[in-house]
Amino acid sequence: MTSALSTSSTPGGGAGTLQGIAAISALGDSVPYGTACDCTPYPQLVGADLARVTGHPVETANDAVAGFTSGDVLTQVRSDTSAAEHIRKSQAVTLEVGANDVPYSTACATEIACYEQKLPELQSNLDATLARIRELAGGDHVAVVLLDYWSVWLGGRYATAQGPGYVDAASAVTSEVNGLIRETAHRTGCLYVDLRTAFRGPDDAWDETHLLAPDGDHPNAAGHQRIAEAVAETVRSEQ
Repeated sequence: MTSALSTSSTPGGGAGTLQGIAAISALGDSVPYGTACDCTPYPQLVGADLARVTGHPVETANDAVAGFTSGDVLTQVRSDTSAAEHIRKSQAVTLEVGANDVPYSTACATEIACYEQKLPELQSNLDATLARIRELAGGDHVAVVLLDYWSVWLGGRYATAQGPGYVDAASAVTSEVNGLIRETAHRTGCLYVDLRTAFRGPDDAWDETHLLAPDGDHPNAAGHQRIAEAVAETVRSEQ
């Protein structure tokens, strides 16, 4: 693809220029891992894009794990020596986690307040994970990019098939999780990538089905391409 990135600045402003990025790491759940897409996941697409615009190789370590919650990622950055070493070597780290903290359950069904009870733990885990990333990478010398979700449950026509109650609850819980991620990014000096807008448009009215794998839960190849483009657009907006 034609890169949307520029070499004149860097995500977050704390790691010099994009030209200085030689390694990036990805953390998170099944979305960055690439579950169900049968494609190159977006972290590798972002790394390839960086390599094109900088003219030098960019090592990409994708340490995302399908099914991971925010607590799992926190444990990983504290105890997984391989992931920790990747972060130490990186000038940029992407993190997308939180959907598995609030999975749809028959116990909570469409009761939004039931899922809201899980948000304080997500907040605590995100804060601790970001602190650990910066500890490993040497303080503010790493650019951290937080990504949110188009939906934390099923999306597009797959959500519609579950009924209007499901659709409304999915939208509300997604708004809660995304708001938490956005606020965390702004408070901690991270870049924030708004995937709900990328997939569903500025008015949250687009049908994102064409960007989803047949399971209705994960992005397909086009979806991963769109995420990589959203990362590039966010970087460009910071220049």
